[in-house]
Amino acid sequence: MVPLACQRHLFDIPADVAWFNCASRTPFLKSVAAAGEAAMRTRTQPWTLDPQALHDQAERLRARVAGLIGAKADDIAIQPAASYGLATAAANLGVARGQTVVVLEDQFPSNVFVWIEKARDAGARVVTVPRPADADWTAAVLDHLGGDTAVAALPPCHWVDGTVVDLAAVGDRCRDLGAALVVDATQWIGAMPFDVARVRPDFLVAAAYKWLLCPNGLSFLYAAPAHQGGRPLEHHDYNHPATGASIEGALVYDPALSPGARRFDVGQTYNQVLLPMAAAALEQVAAWTPEAVRGTLGPVMETILNAARDMGYATPAAGRGVAHMTALGKDSPPPAGMIAALAARGVHASLRGGRLRLAPHVYVSQEDVARLLGALETAWP
Repeated sequence: MVPLACQRHLFDIPADVAWFNCASRTPFLKSVAAAGEAAMRTRTQPWTLDPQALHDQAERLRARVAGLIGAKADDIAIQPAASYGLATAAANLGVARGQTVVVLEDQFPSNVFVWIEKARDAGARVVTVPRPADADWTAAVLDHLGGDTAVAALPPCHWVDGTVVDLAAVGDRCRDLGAALVVDATQWIGAMPFDVARVRPDFLVAAAYKWLLCPNGLSFLYAAPAHQGGRPLEHHDYNHPATGASIEGALVYDPALSPGARRFDVGQTYNQVLLPMAAAALEQVAAWTPEAVRGTLGPVMETILNAARDMGYATPAAGRGVAHMTALGKDSPPPAGMIAALAARGVHASLRGGRLRLAPHVYVSQEDVARLLGALETAWP
């Protein structure tokens, strides 16, 4: 795999801006912005819309997302948010009285609240895996899976600092126990390779506005074939195809749902602005490949972490993190106004869990890294 050359020319990022905040939101590609502008012009003249073309575009999106994770287009639903997909998963998985749902300490709220409610209603409980001192989430999770586990609801890496969970190992254990595996891969898909054949999740969600470079309001759900006969959160003419086909004549309320994961689509699947933007984004993500993104960002992250350690920052344990996201900390709390002070120097990042989270992408230049490291020297005394 040959690392990518700097891809800054594909983004509208001024030379004096170093954006290390992709774990919060990625900048639009120029192609995505152009697709959105063209779609808005078309939307102002709805008589120019081609409904069949929009439907076909949605199908190509499913195929693009499926290709990123080794799935089939039939396995992918188009939804508005990761929380929607997680609610879909919770609605279609059984949790009995006395059983447990396993999550990580400080896990992203969308993949916690839904399980708190599910466990409460079932008379079950949520088990939180404490953050391990050695950052070995995999061993810690495996220690908390047992005969009473109904669901392991986990990410491939922690959203605060990018420390990894080996979901292939976790998935093997879940299957041994008869437990379900639900994955929130929002901070992974697009930036790192993922193979559903290895991990075999029951459900997987990925909000698309981060590493998939899509606009807000889009997310994708993978549903394993065993769950593709499940119950959707909502019913509409799109996921009842016979009803949809009848609207020009005698309306038929046919309860038969769409095949595959399409039954889990949101009611506004065919959004005339979001879909063209997502198509442009996913075309570029697929062209780069997650493998190339990882290979490109690995040396960048290594440079940042080595320099940060020399400055006295604590970093995740070596070998436990990902190439596209990390977090820096110190024994003292972050200074008030640190994020604004960094932004004033053209460096953009975020605080998560009392640490400075850094998330670069393939547009990062050597000048960006130098700007970041110069700011870090005085950002956190």
